[in-house]
Amino acid sequence: MYRATYSRFGSVFRRAAPWVLPALCVGAPALAQDAPTLDSGNTAWMLTATALVLFMTIPGLSLFYGGLVRSKNVLSVLMQCFAITALGSVLWAIIGYTLAFNAPEAQAGEAINLYSFIGGLDKLFLRGVTPDALSGTYPESIFVMFQMTFFIITPALICGAYAERMKFSAMMLFTGLWMLLVYAPICHMAWSGTGALFARWGVLDFAGGTVVHINAGIAALVACLLLGKRTGYPEKPMPPHNLGMSVTGAGMLWVGWFGFNAGSELAADGVAGNAMLVTQLATAMATLTWMAIEWVKHGKPSVLGAITGAVAGLVAITPASGTAGAMGALAIGAAAATGCFFAATTLKRSLGYDDSLDAFGVHGVGGMIGALLTGVFCSPDLGGLGFNAAHTDIAGQVMAQAMSVCTTLVWSGVVSFIILKVVDLAVGIRVDAEKESTGLDLTGHNEEGYNLEAV
Repeated sequence: MYRATYSRFGSVFRRAAPWVLPALCVGAPALAQDAPTLDSGNTAWMLTATALVLFMTIPGLSLFYGGLVRSKNVLSVLMQCFAITALGSVLWAIIGYTLAFNAPEAQAGEAINLYSFIGGLDKLFLRGVTPDALSGTYPESIFVMFQMTFFIITPALICGAYAERMKFSAMMLFTGLWMLLVYAPICHMAWSGTGALFARWGVLDFAGGTVVHINAGIAALVACLLLGKRTGYPEKPMPPHNLGMSVTGAGMLWVGWFGFNAGSELAADGVAGNAMLVTQLATAMATLTWMAIEWVKHGKPSVLGAITGAVAGLVAITPASGTAGAMGALAIGAAAATGCFFAATTLKRSLGYDDSLDAFGVHGVGGMIGALLTGVFCSPDLGGLGFNAAHTDIAGQVMAQAMSVCTTLVWSGVVSFIILKVVDLAVGIRVDAEKESTGLDLTGHNEEGYNLEAV
């Protein structure tokens, strides 16, 4: 009889427990802490960081690239960056955000599945992103906007490889497809949560070494190879037409990059402060290193070299900015400048490809250097903030970094090639020789960057 009474009581308890226990625990501190709450400090910082990253593309990258091309093509480059900003904003809201970030967290022991590579469609058209929706301690709308700025700048970086010879219509079509078929999957693999492929491997990519720089860099190399060289390259000199414009753009990139790296902590805290510090140090060291190399090789440092070195440092510290210490940042900056100098000069000349503004030489090579050295200088023994929880030593962390680098190179390289081939069949990717000679400003937009008759 005792057992029968106990069994009936247990049955009633099991049915009532889901309703009774929460009521008994109302007001418990542990439950109160589980509910996300808005933090005004984090919200203010993320608003600022988002504006800084958008500032990197328009006007920063626009001016940096615009000054490096010949005067007959300056408007075409400015237009490319401006149009990509508009296109990326719309695509991100419609489908890009959900493909990049909508995925459930993985359960312990859960096998790799589709959500390890791409997100679902629950957030299509930004469904559920309301003013009250939170992402951590700030509105989800800010997270959407912050990540949108990365979605925008990444394909804009590729413009540097095909500058002065790609059709505007082809550029728009290629960029739209690339954003959805290349950027969104790599972003998802790196940043969408515990079930993402790179997270399963224990990869460290704080602000976009793989997602942004290697991703754009290898696509840039594929694009310039398929397009072929500019007419007259390399026999005909093609110096920058306005270095003052490029220096201004480089300065804007340097300042905006604090939003890029420190903002990727998604909070106003000590890690964000460290990210800002190491970003400054790596960039400064890369600038000095590039200047020193030129001083030794050519007898004097160039302005073009100094700003290119600065961008190389910014690129390389990006994946390491959340885990490297100050001295590690100096080492990463020096390594990036050395490696990117070799890629933008010796390697490019040896292989004969025309990467117009060194998009691959700086972003591709710099991104790979930074991603791999992240696995070294995250070590607490070298002043870093620690390995990913999946690893306990430099060897294991570097191996994970290398796996993410190789995955990004293969996916971005192969899919970019396919997209460019499809676009070429659809509309053609290169302007004809006459239009290239005249310049893309007039032939593509019926305008001129400099109207001397109006002076």
